[in-house]
Amino acid sequence: MNKERILVVDDEEDICEIIKFNLENEGYDVSVAYSAEEALKLDLNSYNLLLLDVMMGEISGFKLANTLKNSSRFNNIPLIFITAKGAENDTLTGFSLGADDYIQKPFSIKEVIARVKAVLTRSHVALESNEEVWTFQGLQIDVDGKIVIVDGNKVSLSKKEFEILALLTHKAGKVYSREDIIMRVWNDEDNVLDRTVDVNVTRLRKKIGTYGKRIVTRQGYGYCFDNE
Repeated sequence: MNKERILVVDDEEDICEIIKFNLENEGYDVSVAYSAEEALKLDLNSYNLLLLDVMMGEISGFKLANTLKNSSRFNNIPLIFITAKGAENDTLTGFSLGADDYIQKPFSIKEVIARVKAVLTRSHVALESNEEVWTFQGLQIDVDGKIVIVDGNKVSLSKKEFEILALLTHKAGKVYSREDIIMRVWNDEDNVLDRTVDVNVTRLRKKIGTYGKRIVTRQGYGYCFDNE
């Protein structure tokens, strides 16, 4: 099973290392970046959660969050702000930029772990219970109604095909490994092979017409939905 990936962005190296060490002990795959500029060079779509320090160099945590929010590729990544500030306005600014939570320094590591777990849990629930209709050009996905419309025509998908499509489009651009897809779509079913994922993706591509080309294979990694 793949570990959930977390990126810590803070210009205080000791803070990064403390958080990294303790979250890794909780079973997470943790990376660090010591500036927003360094973070922007990474594949941010590969992370399940970002922890951002507010006060950093030329690009603050707020500026970085605003950049992510204004990009269709990144605006669904959960964010937790970390800051020494305690002003109410800073908290409100953070939440207005799409923050999922807010941690003030100095903090206890137990608080960080608890908030990380809570945000990731909410993120999973949101994916499973999303009632909005996701739209890309002529492709519409009603997650709650389990309906897919392609250029005005309703398309019949199997349960697994629909769940794969909903997963890939939930975070367009994010690459999901076959193991990720098996874990999320087949849950605890036994003896599900990588080939089973490939077969379902092949059928799905055919059923959604020209949008099938948007389901891209990243050789050696897995699949993603390319909306660029």
